[in-house]
Amino acid sequence: MIPPVHGGRGRGGRWRYALTESEHGHVWGVCAEVKGLFREPGRATYELFDWVTDAAEVRGWVGCRVWLVPQDEALDPWLLEDAASLGRQRRTDALVLTGLDDHMGPPEGHRAPVRLHDGYRWLGTCREFTRVLPDEQAAPSLVLRGLSPGDRLRQALATGTRRALDLDQAWLEIRDDSGEPLADRLLRPKVRSWRPSSHGPDLIDLELDEELDRPVPGYARPLWDRWLAGPPEAPGAWAGLDTREREAWLELVRDRGCLLKHQDRPAGQSYELDGRHITDEPSLYLALGEAFNGPGGYFGACVAALADCLRGDFGYTAPATLLWRDIAPAREHLSHVLTAEGEPYDLVALVLDVLAEGRVGVTFA
Repeated sequence: MIPPVHGGRGRGGRWRYALTESEHGHVWGVCAEVKGLFREPGRATYELFDWVTDAAEVRGWVGCRVWLVPQDEALDPWLLEDAASLGRQRRTDALVLTGLDDHMGPPEGHRAPVRLHDGYRWLGTCREFTRVLPDEQAAPSLVLRGLSPGDRLRQALATGTRRALDLDQAWLEIRDDSGEPLADRLLRPKVRSWRPSSHGPDLIDLELDEELDRPVPGYARPLWDRWLAGPPEAPGAWAGLDTREREAWLELVRDRGCLLKHQDRPAGQSYELDGRHITDEPSLYLALGEAFNGPGGYFGACVAALADCLRGDFGYTAPATLLWRDIAPAREHLSHVLTAEGEPYDLVALVLDVLAEGRVGVTFA
């Protein structure tokens, strides 16, 4: 017998997670805890043979993104995210690199020279590379603990057929402790099993035959915990983070910013940007977001997204003015960054051009 819909609330008496059907928006169920959202994603390992470094030997953390640029210009560069170096293999003199590669990532091998960069500097060159195949492991499932099922889910579980238990496409919606939307994940869930939950007599633990393609890794868990408690109350809460953590913070800012409804302010507003902590690309967009939309605010996570935000729906109405305080750190760190192909460009100048096209008059102090 499937329990009725009540109980299982999170802190403050609110639901933290909701499983919502994507097409019509009906709620399959709500719960306070999800197992499988926070875990280490599967990492790929690459051996880069005959590695020649362009700078000091790369070992340890090398950047949020590493681009592998093939010598053959007919091929596009490959992206390896959250990359780290494990150092050289003595027997092969190959550099071992790990990271996250999805379907757009590097192939299993490439028998031709490849040069690597992290968006800020060239790291080195290899003669060829190969992907070390990981041990095959069963994909971890997603478990919604203490779930209060909606009527349709209770009916599907009572029916119990394979077709009824295929929930098609759904969103896992995530809210903070105040009930405000924080993030979401798109799923194609199928019910694997369900059982009574220890969270309450009328609740179930629902196991889905689904692996998240964007689980939250360990280094980002403390940042999520901070955001789940509510958005920051003061600007610059990200300033002490490293680049990888700033990327995770920016992802939360973007996800939340795209879920919130913004009321466009009247034209002629004045904004102020604190540029003291802009030392990498994510910090540039974090500072812009807070300048236009306050602590934890979003106003683009790349140049194209910044241009979109300037067209409306994110609180801004043209024209406006922006006082950029202390632009020196941004010019020092972001005036000579690299495209995916490794071509140098001035990101600060590009952002200023986009702001000007959006009718933002920028002054400096």
